[in-house]
Amino acid sequence: MARFGSFEFCLPTASKVFPASPDWLHEVKYDGYRLRVERLGERVRLFTRNGHDWTSRFPWIVEAARKNRQTHFVIDGEAVVLGVDGVSDFNALHSRKHDAEVQLYAFDLLAVDGDDLRKLPLSMRKANLARLLRGRPDGIFIAPFEMGEIGPDLFRAAVGMGLEGIVSKRRDRPYQAGRSKEWIKVKNRSHPAMEREL
Repeated sequence: MARFGSFEFCLPTASKVFPASPDWLHEVKYDGYRLRVERLGERVRLFTRNGHDWTSRFPWIVEAARKNRQTHFVIDGEAVVLGVDGVSDFNALHSRKHDAEVQLYAFDLLAVDGDDLRKLPLSMRKANLARLLRGRPDGIFIAPFEMGEIGPDLFRAAVGMGLEGIVSKRRDRPYQAGRSKEWIKVKNRSHPAMEREL
């Protein structure tokens, strides 16, 4: 497995058009901070998209990673504070008053047990992520997703729930560092996230 710091984030491309193909899967977009969780033995580190080490900031995520039976993995996800309605609360996250409540919404697995998974198709990486997180303690939860041409329906549901939007991804593609046209984000234009730059 590559050493800490050698993994770069795959970033979605903004779009107003949904992919209309069964080759895509769709996830709800939570409003939080993008985060990579790296565990090597007993050492767990959390990195932001800009390379900041936030390990000391989110203890629940670190604890959940340490409790996993697997001691060697790299997870990609979003750090979020969930309200009682299950909707991510960015203001609570940004306030730093709820750092102990921050969880990871995990949507990709880049490496596990010494194996770099980035060249595998997304569908296989997600299957490995599901195995890694099956029956694990709270603090890291797996991102649900829908397959195929359901994107517009899922987006309408996300908007109805007050969520930020959805991200659509090619299920058969490897993990690619940098901006990717195989990850498409469609944002809820009435969501507060549209008014700020993260």
